[in-house]
Amino acid sequence: MDVLSDAITAMRLGRPHSARTGRRGRWAVRHSSFAGAGFHVVLQGACRLTSEGGSRIALGTGDAVFLPHGSAHQLADGLSDPPADPPVTALTEMEDRLPPDGPDSVVLLCGAYLIDRTRRHPLLDELPEIVHLPSRVGRHPSLRAAIDLLGTELERRRPGADAVLPSLLDALLVYMVRGWLDEQPEDHAATGWTAALRDPRIVAALDGIHDAPARPWTVEELGARAGMSRAAFSRRFTALVGRPPLAYLTWWRMTTAAGLLRDSDLPLSAVATRVGYGSEFAFANAFKRAFGVAPGRYRKQGS
Repeated sequence: MDVLSDAITAMRLGRPHSARTGRRGRWAVRHSSFAGAGFHVVLQGACRLTSEGGSRIALGTGDAVFLPHGSAHQLADGLSDPPADPPVTALTEMEDRLPPDGPDSVVLLCGAYLIDRTRRHPLLDELPEIVHLPSRVGRHPSLRAAIDLLGTELERRRPGADAVLPSLLDALLVYMVRGWLDEQPEDHAATGWTAALRDPRIVAALDGIHDAPARPWTVEELGARAGMSRAAFSRRFTALVGRPPLAYLTWWRMTTAAGLLRDSDLPLSAVATRVGYGSEFAFANAFKRAFGVAPGRYRKQGS
């Protein structure tokens, strides 16, 4: 898997939720904050999103909005100021429902992903509170295709929908993050994960770590994979990723281990081997330093 796929897989919990819902006339609804990421896509009509900080975004047909940090926000018609205290709901509790059709009808595709905040990848932390991906001809064709498929599945609910919907929602999440990355300006002096993913040398090293976290990597080996000297590679990697190469390797090993403890029944010795530790004791000590609890207790807490 590539770095973006790994970053999303590592933090995702359970099955995503989605609903196709509609409004008509004067309306407003406030979505409370939650431990996850949410999205809205306008399938028909227009509305307005107001962030918790008060910024307003006008949304038209085809526009997508991604809320990577699960921030509280409000959706309302664009006719006038909404009521001060609109009904409160949660993206994880929405149900498919549509109003009678009409010229002022708004149809929305909404959804939510649950996220384990103890395993949030720093790549996702760089995303702003709200990612607005307006509909533009020729822009983000993969995102548009995923939206069309998802909207159709939710509208018709044909046999097999329960198998198809989670995969389409996973694809939508990737395309929304990709869409934001594609919109960022090129800046060769920039630092952070956006710049890291545009640097083929650093990506080569990151791919090595993510493909084989159990390998006993050295800075020299990672630098050679990047086609750089040890010192130059270490400086560049640290500046972009925010951690020295071997510190990131340890962090990714622990993140991978946490996922295995939560999502599999592998014994601790097997988990230790998969993330590069020769003994269960050494792994347990490293895991406790990273998460504050022993791996066995971490597994019980997540069950």
